[in-house]
Amino acid sequence: MRSLIAQLARFGAVGAVGLVVDVAIFNALRITVLSPDDVASGPFWAKVISTSVAIVVNWIGNRYWTFGAQRQSKAAREGLEFAIVSVGGMLIGLLCLWVSREVLGYTSLLADNIASNVVGLALGTAFRFTLYRVWVFNPRRVARLSTIGVTTRGQSAPTGEAPTIQASS
Repeated sequence: MRSLIAQLARFGAVGAVGLVVDVAIFNALRITVLSPDDVASGPFWAKVISTSVAIVVNWIGNRYWTFGAQRQSKAAREGLEFAIVSVGGMLIGLLCLWVSREVLGYTSLLADNIASNVVGLALGTAFRFTLYRVWVFNPRRVARLSTIGVTTRGQSAPTGEAPTIQASS
């Protein structure tokens, strides 16, 4: 239980950095080049761009800190899996933004931030943490991959022998 709490704290810290990146880029784009006054779908594109940059920041932080003990040596495979989950989280945020703007009619900068960066972020975070933990960085999955010859953290495991995965504290 302690390791889960510590892992949640690290996930939260990484997420906070990602949030700052996401919100800063979203608002910079939303009030300038992607203003809905100039580009009708501007807020949606601003969110896609800002979240994409935040995904890269979060992957680095989560790969090397939050889930460092469970990371795969195959960074490309892990990055692809992380991106798939992150895009799912982004779609949740975009759905919240769409409902706010298109269904409820709230189109102000504040409403866009509440929809995408508060409601969407909260729902997306629960989705992402769960899938990162059970799929992308799952210690048992990493051990299973090692038994079939996939390496973890740069160490090759003989086929049929699972490596020791250290629990993060």
